[in-house]
Amino acid sequence: MPVEFKDYYKTLGVSRETSQDEIRKAFRKLARQYHPDVAKDKKKAEEKFKEINEAYEVLGDPEKRKKYDTLGANWNQRQPPPGWQHAGRGFGGTNGGEEFHFGGTGFSDFFEQFFGGRGGFTGFEEAAGRQRGGRTAYANEPVRGKDIEGDIMATLDEAFSGSVRTISLQRVNRETGQVNSETFRVRIPVGVREGQMIRVPGKGEPGLNGGSPGDLYLRVRFAQHPDFRVRGADLYYDLDLAPWEAVLGTTITLPALDGPVTVRVAAGATKGQQLRVKGKGLPMAENQRGDLYATLSIEVPSQLNDEERKLWQQLADKSNFNPRSH
Repeated sequence: MPVEFKDYYKTLGVSRETSQDEIRKAFRKLARQYHPDVAKDKKKAEEKFKEINEAYEVLGDPEKRKKYDTLGANWNQRQPPPGWQHAGRGFGGTNGGEEFHFGGTGFSDFFEQFFGGRGGFTGFEEAAGRQRGGRTAYANEPVRGKDIEGDIMATLDEAFSGSVRTISLQRVNRETGQVNSETFRVRIPVGVREGQMIRVPGKGEPGLNGGSPGDLYLRVRFAQHPDFRVRGADLYYDLDLAPWEAVLGTTITLPALDGPVTVRVAAGATKGQQLRVKGKGLPMAENQRGDLYATLSIEVPSQLNDEERKLWQQLADKSNFNPRSH
């Protein structure tokens, strides 16, 4: 089946020369705009949010971005550019086999083909019979079907509360072109982790000679969040402070998955300092949760009016602080 090319730069509204920092800023701006929790048209926003996340999943990672940039005119050819290795499913068999196309996982076929989990494929061994999972079927010996893999995008809200998703799976016979489709439901458990495999029994390749089918494994990839980064069960939030807030201290309300929380920034706060909010991360075992960390950054105004400039100058004239004397 033809795979539609995805222009990730266009999706994020940036050029190929854009820096990694600007790509991150473009993603955060769009993610906040189309996050289903704030958009009026939730269905439309959800689809747009998935597209934005997929684009940032690739362009936000320097290595994936480099691979993406090498595709060029070769993106739709069976043989990839030099040094490239397909990550997708349904490739590698030389005589026949199946291709697998998922719906409802949050990722496009283009992403799965080049950046997703490695999927199962079938091939034929010369004069030896058909091979599955490292074994070869002789005569009427039952052989279990091969497992296949894919990726599923889960939001942090799903990791926090759990959800049930409807997944569609198309199996395309590469010899005959025959397409078999089915849908099934997949449970995303509370507290699921990045990279965790969700097993769907019996949805892999069919067995041979009455053998049982293989399984489908969906690798969880967290949707990029406009506010949080994830490390295990902990969440990290970048908290920007004005210079006077860092010097004098302040009280600030932070977002959290189950409602905003208030933190106190002590006077004399420094860049890189972390404030810990216990128990406001992702769920863990035994009704425990990870923590939320606010990483402090001190921002200075880029533009000043005449009155502001005068006040800053007065502070500079009267202050005894010298950052280079430490």
